[in-house]
Amino acid sequence: MRLSKLYIDHQVADTAEVLAVRSHVHVPSVIINDVREVFDTVSSAKDPVRKGKDILFLTQNKGAFVRKCPGTRYYTCCGYKILHIGTFCVMDCSYCILQSYFHPPVLQYFVNHNDMLAELDDLFAEKTISRIGTGEFTDSMIWEWWTGLSGLLVPKFSGQSRAVLELKTKTTAIEGLKDLPHNRKTIVAWSLNTEKVIHSEERRTTSLSARLRAAATCESWGYPVAFHFDPMVIYDGCEEDYKQVIRQLFSYVSADNIVWISLGSFRFMPSLKPIIQQRFPDSKIVYGEFISGIDNKMRYFKPLRIALYQKVASWIKDIAPDVLVYFCMEDDEVWEKSLGFVPADQGSLPEMLDKSAVKHCGLKR
Repeated sequence: MRLSKLYIDHQVADTAEVLAVRSHVHVPSVIINDVREVFDTVSSAKDPVRKGKDILFLTQNKGAFVRKCPGTRYYTCCGYKILHIGTFCVMDCSYCILQSYFHPPVLQYFVNHNDMLAELDDLFAEKTISRIGTGEFTDSMIWEWWTGLSGLLVPKFSGQSRAVLELKTKTTAIEGLKDLPHNRKTIVAWSLNTEKVIHSEERRTTSLSARLRAAATCESWGYPVAFHFDPMVIYDGCEEDYKQVIRQLFSYVSADNIVWISLGSFRFMPSLKPIIQQRFPDSKIVYGEFISGIDNKMRYFKPLRIALYQKVASWIKDIAPDVLVYFCMEDDEVWEKSLGFVPADQGSLPEMLDKSAVKHCGLKR
């Protein structure tokens, strides 16, 4: 996960946050006056996605730090909020939407933390529960190698009772979490998949067993944990492989400490397909039985998704009947046929997730 160059926005060059990062990133650095210098460097590369993973741009977030999740009205949304700490990722998953989402894809970290903390204070002052995460436009924990972000965020969340922070990752970069006062207001979460998918589609990520060992370690430090089977990939033998992943999961982590487990199948914008074909020529991931969904993303044929969901959900419930299992971006038909109910039967999906956060993280309504 080594960088080749560091770009610094001249407006933040002398800030404490930038100086701290520079003390950990020992690569050539340049202070720039025009952001186009960074974007042009990435855009002109033979493989802009790969180039974007090798450089780091330190700058300001000139928009909102706290945002609503960009869900869609066509599928059931969980009401999640995003803490927009930065963009892109150094890992290299074939299916990653960020390859076609950013133009160009630039690994950038926002250092105007006083603005971020002020927005969090406003969020904490609200009289409703908030579930917020840093892993929507990046991996939550890659920044641990170069920054002290968790050391800022985890104690910040520990001092209030209205919001919970979720850190989603495919890494094992957890050492910075060890001695932080978290008060169970931070959930550490891992994206899980089968060994075959990790090996073939998730380049530069950690192994399944390494992720689960890291989860067990965080549990031993008192953190609640969560897991995301997303994107699930359909291939010959996938059912037995996912069954083994679930067995491994519960051999490492106590069901009583899992806040939630999400399920979601591989889906992609049509613009991502040629990028995958070019950058991952050996990947077969885009050649399944797909149809265009009502959100214009390509999705597995619904009966195929339901058949896999039914099995995976049943295997989880056989071991951990009380763990909350939910779907990311699916409709009521999928819920009903896979789990036997729809979110409205239990209030709503946000209500289901809020209740679990209250139970496991001690949030107050």
